[in-house]
Amino acid sequence: MKKSIFLAAIIALMFSACNCPDKNEKNMENPFFGEFETPFQTPDFRIIKETDFVPAITEGIKIQNQEIQDIINNKAKPDFENTVAALDYSGELLEKTTAVFYNLLEANTNDQMQSIAKEIAPVLSSHSDDINMNTALFSRIKQVYDNRKTENLNPEQEMLLEETYKGFVRGGANLNAEDKEKLKKINGELSLLSLQFGENQLKETNEYQLVIDNKEDLSGLPEPVINAAADAAKERGLKGKWVFTLHKPSLIPFIQYSDIRPLREELFTAYINRGRNGNQYDNREILAKMAALRYKKAQLLGFGNHAEFVLDVNMAKKPENVYARLNELMSAAIPMAEKEAHELQKMIDAEGGNFKLEPWDWWYYAEKLRKEKYDLDEAELRQYFELENTKQGLFDVVNKLYGLQIEKRNDIPVYHEDAEVYEVKEANGDHVGIVFMDFYPRASKGSGAWMDSFRKQMKKEGKNVSPVIINCLNFTKPTGGKPALLSIDEVTTLFHEFGHGLHGLLSDCTYPELSGTSVARDFVELPSQVLENWATEPEVMKNYAKHYETGEPIPEELIRKTEESSHFNNGFAMVEYLSAALLDMDWHTLETAELQDADAFEAASMKKMNMPEEIVVRYRSPYFSHIFNGGYSSGYYSYIWAEILDADAFQAFKENGIFDQETAKAFRENILEKGGSEDPMKLYIQFRGKEPSLEPLLKRKGIKG
Repeated sequence: MKKSIFLAAIIALMFSACNCPDKNEKNMENPFFGEFETPFQTPDFRIIKETDFVPAITEGIKIQNQEIQDIINNKAKPDFENTVAALDYSGELLEKTTAVFYNLLEANTNDQMQSIAKEIAPVLSSHSDDINMNTALFSRIKQVYDNRKTENLNPEQEMLLEETYKGFVRGGANLNAEDKEKLKKINGELSLLSLQFGENQLKETNEYQLVIDNKEDLSGLPEPVINAAADAAKERGLKGKWVFTLHKPSLIPFIQYSDIRPLREELFTAYINRGRNGNQYDNREILAKMAALRYKKAQLLGFGNHAEFVLDVNMAKKPENVYARLNELMSAAIPMAEKEAHELQKMIDAEGGNFKLEPWDWWYYAEKLRKEKYDLDEAELRQYFELENTKQGLFDVVNKLYGLQIEKRNDIPVYHEDAEVYEVKEANGDHVGIVFMDFYPRASKGSGAWMDSFRKQMKKEGKNVSPVIINCLNFTKPTGGKPALLSIDEVTTLFHEFGHGLHGLLSDCTYPELSGTSVARDFVELPSQVLENWATEPEVMKNYAKHYETGEPIPEELIRKTEESSHFNNGFAMVEYLSAALLDMDWHTLETAELQDADAFEAASMKKMNMPEEIVVRYRSPYFSHIFNGGYSSGYYSYIWAEILDADAFQAFKENGIFDQETAKAFRENILEKGGSEDPMKLYIQFRGKEPSLEPLLKRKGIKG
């Protein structure tokens, strides 16, 4: 999910049910203290105010502390139900409140929300540490863990016990008093630094604008791109001018089509220099401190470095396993990228350009070469990917695979006018869950795309608690009287994030700690990435890809060209991604607490991997929010790790038919419904009948025929 699934990682046991204890009448004015009077008890954004969060969080902490004390004081012998399950279900008010708060902080923030975030971060970090380091509570959990063979537990209960015990150990339960205090201090510092990193990135991204007042400087840009820039200028009070920003829907088309090389350089350079301009938004010192603190934390907990700590609970297990796979792929990708660079340079030379290919040239000449080689113009493709049609195409795929019905709801409050709400039902009409979809960029919203939950699925007291999911995206807005027309990358992103959404929606778990996307980081991308495959299947495209003006289906010839060009520029895409994954690993295999010079460290990392100078790493360190303001530290590799799984998984559908009901049923029952209730490789083998093969991925990437 190209942002962060676990938005509030500093909080233990996030996102469970939304049934809160009764409050006295005085407190009922706070909407978090009662049930939301909305369909399916979705958050009531009509009445939630910024001033509600701190009181509700304070009360939530108080209640959970009492619940934990009740567990400790229980005179009965510790067992799974009275200790482990009781802990997992504790903290409902706190989780209900923080789920709303952290989702709004990412999707619709403001200065007050950011101020509250800084206020509550150390409080929540301390509360989490107090739970993880509670000696009496851990003693009960350890007794249950030590006696687990006599507990007669089912597989999900065994997994919850294992994860709970392991979580306490990783949270510092076995440390001495002095080291516990050190860990608390580190966790508190990390929580604040992460918030500041994200706030800086958002503000610097929003602050920059490239203003064009000479129409000749728009040369090469498609009409929709020009119209969008004119709209952006009007919003800023610059009528008669054109504004381009660092948000992807503005940036990418500009560097892809603009004939004005100095302006491409200016915009591209502004993008890659975010967080390293020596101003109040500079993130270099922040990220260096975070890397050092993560090393110190790993050392306290008995690991050599942060990557070892993270990977210990992932499928990859060890840093050397990640490096081996990434380096294997990088060794294949670099020659491909160098060949591509040579082709682009030949085009520059043929046009009489007296310059060497630079990073701000790549997108522009790659688009020209694509058109020359395949007679394929992305601007032409966009005309067939109108957002509403594409969204319906996605819903149709989900219906054909799993029988799900997805209906828009206009009676559920939204947090912003851009957001839409859909109810998901089974084929028989039974309610499954709610999904919020938020499509367009704005100053109050983070960049990228992500899925999260306002409420996770679980079962409590014999009843199923249905999930409330959020998909956030940043797509090209409607402009110039035209609807939103998506690029092929935006189309696959729509499918990708809804794949995460299905993982949350179709969860069929008992315990909140294990439900939905609560799985190993390098397994979590499987449901999202596998759904991307249907987006570009010819059979599917014919149904949803229709010209936004005429309604004519996408021509067979255009589908053929898209298929033929599927390996085009793959070397660039792989190197750009793999370099970021390796940079992440380099930062987190540091075995020193000495603060690093971020620029020098990154340069050394790029040199070590023989990074082609014509390509810039996908995320430079000062704006690498996945790892410094998200849940992907030592985990950005997981996209390619999961892509091995998804390529192999989709091969099962290709072998049996892309809408084969038995294959879809097996994927739903063994992957989507299971959450983190069993070992991920065991679940995959139950679905596929064997371990994943690397061959389908190599074929997809064009590395093998």
